[in-house]
Amino acid sequence: MIEAPGALAADHRFAADGSSDETSTAAVAIAHDWLVRYAGSERCVHELLRVFPDARLLTALARPSALPEAMADAEPSILQRIPGALDHHEFLLPLMPLAWRARPPVDGVDAVVSSSHACAKAVRAAPGIPHVCYCHTPMRYAWDFEMERERFPKGSRAIAREAMRLFRRWDRRTSARVTRFVANSTAVAERIARFYGRTAQVVPPPVRTDYFTPAGERGDAFLYVGRLVGYKRADLVVEAFAGLPYELVVVGQGQLLERLRREAGPNVRFVESVDDAGLRELYRRSRALVYPADEDFGIVMAEAQACGLPVIGLRNGGAVDIVRDGATGWLIDEQSPEAVRHAVRRAARETLDPRDTRASAERFSAASYRRRMREVVETAIADPRPV
Repeated sequence: MIEAPGALAADHRFAADGSSDETSTAAVAIAHDWLVRYAGSERCVHELLRVFPDARLLTALARPSALPEAMADAEPSILQRIPGALDHHEFLLPLMPLAWRARPPVDGVDAVVSSSHACAKAVRAAPGIPHVCYCHTPMRYAWDFEMERERFPKGSRAIAREAMRLFRRWDRRTSARVTRFVANSTAVAERIARFYGRTAQVVPPPVRTDYFTPAGERGDAFLYVGRLVGYKRADLVVEAFAGLPYELVVVGQGQLLERLRREAGPNVRFVESVDDAGLRELYRRSRALVYPADEDFGIVMAEAQACGLPVIGLRNGGAVDIVRDGATGWLIDEQSPEAVRHAVRRAARETLDPRDTRASAERFSAASYRRRMREVVETAIADPRPV
């Protein structure tokens, strides 16, 4: 059973579909923020290791028992020695810059690839070695503090706000260490340009389109899948369904769960955890996924569409790259119960072609991600000038 939708089932070893033409002989070091669970960003690292199977894997913290076999040899930083660090890693955020600074510059490789949503892009490469950063987002804690403030205890938010101001300066400064930026969505590429003054190529993250596939007949229930935290806006979805004649299934856990249970109407059913097969079945049987979060990418939306399920998403962030309004789903212009309710009514009366939805999702296959990332890294090796 899983809390984070879309995680791998028990066997994390490489599947047999990795063809030899996806594997590079380049010597690479891969850096990731922390490896304490296996979710979306960690999947990106896993796929990079299929392209560069002999790569060193550097991180601030590592929990090998939670990782695929290919990632078990990750090299953690000095923060690993702190008692309780693996269970409370976000509280160690102020120490992350020191942890990456304490590492000597990476040498003896053709390239360094960082997978960064926080501090991993601060990894230092020896002179002459190109550094490609796959940026999931510029650090949200620093650049969107008000959206992320729920992560911090109420009594510490004033101090945290000031600390994040200092983090912004450090984050912008370390962006100069990167030779080439790669963004996981158009929205993130725009954030990289705004915060770092750099251009970024867009390479969407890998989606298991070989596993999430259409099958069977659709039902009438609507679906929400995601962590039940503030910025995911599950509260909008639950409120929007009050009084509607449609069933809503909410899949996920988080700090808002009990509040949402109290506020939900009789047409809302909660499923706290589900395995991969159960999630796929929900994608295949539902009427539409309702997902009004402003996401950097939003892999749940892409998984749903791989199953032929249309998506109600926000006309902002990653949904703009994933959802084609009126063809593979419906985009709303604001995060409000009224906007969600209007889109749900529209989805209930309109039928979209699931073949178009599936075809659109195939852009995000893991094979496409591997091929494109190999091309980016090998281009940086051939021409290590910053862009």
